Order: sequence, then structure tokens, then C-alpha cells
Amino acid sequence: MRVTKPPVKVAAEELGLPVYQPDRIRDAASVERLRSLEPDLLVVVAYGQILPAPVLAIPRLGAINVHASLLPRHRGAAPVARAILAGDAQTGVTIMKMDEQLDHGPVLASRTILVRPGEDTPVLTERLAEAGAKLLVETVARLDEVQAADQDHSKATLAPRLTRQDGALDWEMGAEEIDRRVRALQPWPGATLPTKRGRAKVLKGHVEGARYVPDLVQLPGKRPAPAKQVLGDA
Repeated sequence: MRVTKPPVKVAAEELGLPVYQPDRIRDAASVERLRSLEPDLLVVVAYGQILPAPVLAIPRLGAINVHASLLPRHRGAAPVARAILAGDAQTGVTIMKMDEQLDHGPVLASRTILVRPGEDTPVLTERLAEAGAKLLVETVARLDEVQAADQDHSKATLAPRLTRQDGALDWEMGAEEIDRRVRALQPWPGATLPTKRGRAKVLKGHVEGARYVPDLVQLPGKRPAPAKQVLGDA
């Protein structure tokens, strides 16, 4: 629970590049600082704020976003987790031109990624990040050739932020639903199930027939441990 530098900032500092982290990109001072840089292009990845029109108007080539889904599916803050929660067999990354709406702009490029059996959010996020980085480099290299295609907004779905309430599971949900939630809600907020020792956080598990079987669990204040060791056979 400590504030730490994001990897991009660490890499930038190692290269001697200046880093500016405004609390609000909409503030006049933030807009003026960006304008003073006279950028040709803005690239946004998992930023968490919608860029206002004055910012979008600054770069000569506009602003592009790397989004971890196949837009227009899963617009919003938690596309990777929501893809797993929905049981999607595939997801991917999209490079889009930004407008003032949430993940709404025209698509420049996309790449499909299959969701592997048993894959959780951290593992899938890492694969999508690698694919997104490669696709971004390819797209920027031929930006003057790429034809943007409007999204089919009628097919848009939302991927809102996760909440602590999302992680409170019940055995009545069924094995497949529990499995998706346990995998999707890593590392936060995590998934808990009621047990004879109280609610336990389930870190890993598997579906066995019609049953969900926890493999690795964590009780409050304890270290993660094998479920059979903590809960027995019940």
C-alpha cells in the first residue's frame, strides 16, 4: 500500500527523460505545459482520465490510445478483467484515435489474442501489454498510411472499474462463474468464498465436474497456503 513509480516513469528516469505527472490533465497549467512542448503525437495507455478537447487539439497528428480489448467491446477501465468475467474466448488490443468520449474514437489497428484456459487477469494483462506495445510501434511507423475505421457503436459494451463487492462470491454461483471471478479479480479486489473458517480469499482453483475446487487460499492476516492444508477436505 505504498505509492510507487510506474514502470514508464522508472524507464524514463533511467534514460534521463523528464517526467511530468499532473493530477488533472484538464487543469489550465497542465494544458499549457503540454502545448509548450509542441508534440507531434500523443500516446495514451491506461491513463484513467479522458482528454479534453484543448488537449486533443495540441498535437499535429492527434492523440492515439492503446486499449486492451477489441473495441467497441469492453470500453472502460477494466477491459481485461471484464473479458474474463464474460467468459470471452478471445480479446485483444486496439489502437484508436482519441475523441472526447470513452474509448469511442475510430480504430487504426487491432490484434486478436485468445484467452487461454485458466488464465487470470495479471497473466492476460502481460500478454496484452506485449501485443499492444508491438502494435503501437507498427502503427506509429505507418501512421500516415493507416485509414481509420469508425467503431460500430451499437455493439459497444462497458467495462467499469472493479469494486470490493465484486469479490464477494457464493457457492451458489456455480463452478464456472466462480472460476471466472477468481481469475478475473486478481490481484484486486480478489475473490472470497465462505468456508468453515470464515471467508477465505481464493487465489487459485479449478473446476472439477460441477464443483469449484480451491487450490490456493488465504485467510485474513495469514499467508497464502494450499486449500487442503487450510480448509481440509470440506
